[in-house]
Amino acid sequence: METKEILKTLRENHKLTQDQLAGRVMVTRQAVSRWENGETLPNTDTLRMLSREFNVSINTLLGSPRELFCQCCGMPLDDSIIGRNRDGSMNEDYCQWCYADGTYTYSDMDDLIRVCIPNMVKEGFSEEQARTYLKENLPKLDYWKRYEELSDDGQFEEFKEKLIEEINALGIKGMPKVEKLNALVGKYVNLEYRLPGGMKVKFLDDRTTYLGNQLESEIREGLCFGILANMDFILVSTYEKDGENPELILYKKR
Repeated sequence: METKEILKTLRENHKLTQDQLAGRVMVTRQAVSRWENGETLPNTDTLRMLSREFNVSINTLLGSPRELFCQCCGMPLDDSIIGRNRDGSMNEDYCQWCYADGTYTYSDMDDLIRVCIPNMVKEGFSEEQARTYLKENLPKLDYWKRYEELSDDGQFEEFKEKLIEEINALGIKGMPKVEKLNALVGKYVNLEYRLPGGMKVKFLDDRTTYLGNQLESEIREGLCFGILANMDFILVSTYEKDGENPELILYKKR
């Protein structure tokens, strides 16, 4: 679809009149009408506001003229997995796993390769093919080429190390020592726990990126510990294969 059709469809799907949309992005109703008639296009600042209003990328608003790839891990991007800036707007250069709330989550290319290899193996690569491909292609991406400029001088890594120390200090029986925390997007790890009264509840935001890991229990075969955390809390749960029978072990505010 062209931009005019995309804007009209999004507006109607959000049940907004032209007047209402105009007010939200600080233009006149006539401007919205001209966009939808194909007479003009929104300027760059207005496209950013429309992106936030409709929760889609500017690339989508323009009819997807570019194929987007994460400039840290190389993953093809669509609107559902694009990273977010600190103000909640989309950053169309990165995925949610590599960039979250204005923070780059990887400072070690070897660490990123370790995380990416199992996903590529699921797509039919051998482990050696995946490692070779990543070592050859990651250095060509913008984040790694500009790493010295974009890095935070190790502040995020220091935060992760402190978080790992806090988690290990909990001394949870049967849970192995945590060595690594990876970026995990809420919607893929947002398990539903049953409370004592029978009510089921989720604790995570599907759109938020957390730090976490999955570890096999040291005392019960087939049981895994799931660790999730951010600046505000630490959550530890257990579950069986494919997240079955989840049980909340600990939810601790930091």
